[in-house]
Amino acid sequence: MLNFNAFYAAIAQNKLSAWLEVLPAQLAAWQKEALHGDFKQWQKVLANLPASQSAVKNISTEVSFGAPDELSEGAKQRLEVLLKQLMPWRKGPFTLHGLHIDTEWRSDWKWDRVLPHLAPLNHRTVLDVGCGSGYHLWRMRGAGAEFVVGIDPSQLFYSQFSAIKHFNPDPNVHLLPIGIDDMPKLQAFDTVFSMGVLYHRKSPIDFLQQLKNQLRPGGQLVLETLVVEGDATTVLVPGERYAKMRNVWFIPSTAALLGWLARVGFQDAKVVDLNLTSLDEQRKTAWMENESLVDFLDANDHSKTIEGYPAPLRAVVIATA
Repeated sequence: MLNFNAFYAAIAQNKLSAWLEVLPAQLAAWQKEALHGDFKQWQKVLANLPASQSAVKNISTEVSFGAPDELSEGAKQRLEVLLKQLMPWRKGPFTLHGLHIDTEWRSDWKWDRVLPHLAPLNHRTVLDVGCGSGYHLWRMRGAGAEFVVGIDPSQLFYSQFSAIKHFNPDPNVHLLPIGIDDMPKLQAFDTVFSMGVLYHRKSPIDFLQQLKNQLRPGGQLVLETLVVEGDATTVLVPGERYAKMRNVWFIPSTAALLGWLARVGFQDAKVVDLNLTSLDEQRKTAWMENESLVDFLDANDHSKTIEGYPAPLRAVVIATA
C-alpha cells in the first residue's frame, strides 16, 4: 500500500487544506488501477534500494544526493542495475552516490533558462503540472521554495521520483500521481509551472484556465511550450504526428499564445526565452535507449521535423493571475 498520510498531514496545516476533500479518494482510485502491469515490479525495485542516511546533497546547482564513498562499489553496481529497471529516464540528470543518471533531456539547461525570470521562490508554495519524474521539483526547492508539489499520473514517473526521494526524503517535496483534470479550484499556489504540456492538451484554453484555477491572485504562471513563428492568428494544428508524437494538438505562435493567456484573464504575460531544441539537449543515452530528437528530425534538414513541420522551438512565458 502506498501511503500519502504525510502529505495529507502537511497540507492539513497549510493553505492547501481544501484539497483534502477530494484527494484521498482520487489517490485510492489511482492506486487500485496501478496494481496492474509493471507497477508491482517497480515497487520491488524501490524496496531493494540501498539504505542511505547521507547528509550530502545539492539541489541548488544540480540534483545530487549522497557522497560516492558512502556506498561500496558492489552496492553502486546493484543500484545501477535496479535503477535501469525504471528506464526510460527522460528528465534529469540525477547523481546518486556518484552514480550519474544521464537522462534523455538536459532538464538543467531548461531550468537555467527559466530561473532568471522567476519571481523569487523563497517561502512560496509551488505546483508543477506534468512534472515527469520530478527533476524540476528539486531545483524549485533548491531555489528556496517552501513547499513543492508536482502532479503527473504516470506510474513510471511516480516510481522514478520515489527512487530519487529515497535518497533525500525531504518532507516538503512531493509528487502526486494525478492529472490537472483531477484538481479542484484551489487558487492557493504562489507559483504554478507547466513545462512541456500545453501542446499535448486537446483544449489548450481549458488547460490555461485550469492552471489559473490553482494560482492565488497575483501568483505567477511559468509556462514553457512549443511554439511556431507567426502572427497572432498563427496556430499549427499538426496531422497525425508531430516529431513522431501522436499527442500534439495545437502549437501557437508566441503572439497567439499571449492572446490565449489574455483571454483566460492572465495579466502582464510576456515571452522571456525562445530556444530551438538542440541535439545536445535531447538525445539518446544509456539511460534512455529509445528514439530521440535526431530521429524526429528530417535527416537532410534539421530545421524540419520528419513530417516537414518546423523543428521544435520552445518558448518560456511568464504571466500573473
